[in-house]
Amino acid sequence: MGAIDLPKSPNVFHPEKPSAVGSRNSLAQEYRDQQAEVNQLLEEETNKVIHHISSKLPKDVLERLDIMGGMKEKLYNYFNQNYQNMFNRYVVTTEDEMVKKVRNFVDKEETKILARYTPKEISELLDAVGGADKFNTGEIEKSMVNMYGHLMGHIQRGVNDLENLTNSLLRQKTDTGAFIRGENAYSIVKCSFKDNIVKPKTVSDVKLSVNILDAELISPIFHYQVTVEYLIKDLLSKHIIDSIDKEIEKIKDERIDQGLEELSDSEIIFSKMGRVENFTEDESENPKSRRYSIIAKNLMDRIADLRAEIDPDSFDQLNIRENLKKIIDIENIRNRGFNTAINSITAILDTSKMGYQYIENLKNARELLIREYEDTDTANLPDERYQVRMRYYDNAQLNEERNAFGVQMKSFETEVQHLWDVLEVIYQGSKPAFKVTDFDDLAANQKAKVRKTIKAKSGDPLYEDIAKVWDEISFVKAGETEVERMNRTYIYEKDKIRQKIILMRNKMKSMYDYQYPIERRVMEDRLAFLEKEYNKFDYMINPYHIQPGLLLDVDITSIKRKKATLDAMANVLNEFLHGVSKGFQDAAFASFSRRRSTVREDINQSFSDTSAAEPEKPVATGQAYLDMLNSGEAMAKAPAIEAPKRGRGRKPGSTAASAKPRKTRKSGGSGGSLKEL
Repeated sequence: MGAIDLPKSPNVFHPEKPSAVGSRNSLAQEYRDQQAEVNQLLEEETNKVIHHISSKLPKDVLERLDIMGGMKEKLYNYFNQNYQNMFNRYVVTTEDEMVKKVRNFVDKEETKILARYTPKEISELLDAVGGADKFNTGEIEKSMVNMYGHLMGHIQRGVNDLENLTNSLLRQKTDTGAFIRGENAYSIVKCSFKDNIVKPKTVSDVKLSVNILDAELISPIFHYQVTVEYLIKDLLSKHIIDSIDKEIEKIKDERIDQGLEELSDSEIIFSKMGRVENFTEDESENPKSRRYSIIAKNLMDRIADLRAEIDPDSFDQLNIRENLKKIIDIENIRNRGFNTAINSITAILDTSKMGYQYIENLKNARELLIREYEDTDTANLPDERYQVRMRYYDNAQLNEERNAFGVQMKSFETEVQHLWDVLEVIYQGSKPAFKVTDFDDLAANQKAKVRKTIKAKSGDPLYEDIAKVWDEISFVKAGETEVERMNRTYIYEKDKIRQKIILMRNKMKSMYDYQYPIERRVMEDRLAFLEKEYNKFDYMINPYHIQPGLLLDVDITSIKRKKATLDAMANVLNEFLHGVSKGFQDAAFASFSRRRSTVREDINQSFSDTSAAEPEKPVATGQAYLDMLNSGEAMAKAPAIEAPKRGRGRKPGSTAASAKPRKTRKSGGSGGSLKEL
């Protein structure tokens, strides 16, 4: 065959032409008959198995199996299928290895051609020192990785936008689920949707507060004023916990290697507690204490009360405390966490097309304020805007915030009660002397009759003599326990103020009707002012619900039919939480293992009764096989008979019709207990 007769691959596509694209034949086989070879191989293997079966089983069993009919066909198909699978895998593996070798060969040849302008000695020296993999285009590869990462980021943001819009369409409304989804939903402290005061029909205001606890921050945050001693002790504490965890992991591995049962969650906790004394102790004045095994006591004394700044008059670069502080400052432990959070949220806002005109970074106070527009007057601002306030709180700050919140709540109660009293005095003074205006007037007129006709006969006290507990504004408040005192919600007080404002407005309408004297105008102005300020206060976050950590407070104003800022901010928040927070981790789920539940005594099933006291007599293989077939025929004829329990055998020769159902066994035996299941 000449060269002109060869198929011109890969322009030729044919399933049978040798070496064509998609062909199952190759020129390397020199026109061998593949199908005949495969048929010969399968026929030989099938005949071997059939011969083996016919030589081992009794004659009556072979007659039932029908060796020359269905059995041979099934074996042939089985071998054919497995042969094809193995052959296909071999071909794929061979092609992959061939492609690798060809590619490496081409790369090597190209390297030789490119290096022909380099002196031979230098190229050989470089190859001997590091090889081709040491002198690579690392910077170009990094650029390619960055480009791919940015591309994937844009794709991810587009998918997030599509997901938000789809969820919004399915819900037919915008709710809390539009912001934070999945594993970060627990971090929401407050989310409130309300109509805008100026444009209630078209614009909505949203308040969202997210609290990320200290334990959940990927990079821990410290206040600027924290001492160097505190930072070093925090590092030592983490080192101790890591060392204890490593010891516990070794114990776990040893128990698994020995085949022992795994430690339970409580056992792990107690084991960790028992090893704390191996690394530290409470004797802070003893220089030989275990707490000073890593850093000596004299070094810790040098940095006592040393903060972020040192007085220039006492600063000396050769002092021990200055050098210890410099080591901590070089690692940037003090500012790392908060700066990371700032960089994260500003970068996400930039890439999400959520630009801002105003940013104020109060670094020393650990507070960040971002506004989309510099102006704060709502009358001059558009209907699509946002404001982000991020602040780190510790326990001391939260205690002060809680005290201030309680004082402000008490002030609102005082002011509203004062207006209530003034209105009540004016209302009582405006009532005519001899005319019934309300129920109190009617009860006062009928008081004497009630005393004579009803109370005198029954002996019950008068209404005026009974202590009045219910104020008819809110229900009676339950007594406080230590839980309520430490975590005040102020729900009862807020509802009472809200009800009083509503009742006062209704009372003024009933008093004056369409008249507007100076008293009504003054009281309505005061009521409107208190209601406005109270709504602002109610919109704030209750500091009793915040725990030490990072607080992200977002205020959004968005058009109801557009919701552009809402959808964009949802992506920003999810990306920010993913980059800053480790998320909620349940230790029970993290340490959960199915190892104990998969160790089963009855995993090896058999037809014999393993729990029987006496071993059964051995039976011939052929006879046992015939008994099994007979029992199958009996079961087919009697479909209403209960099937035998798994692991419960029967004596040879007995049928399913004669097998009586047995009671369920207790724990143990081959069936396994409920605890094992």
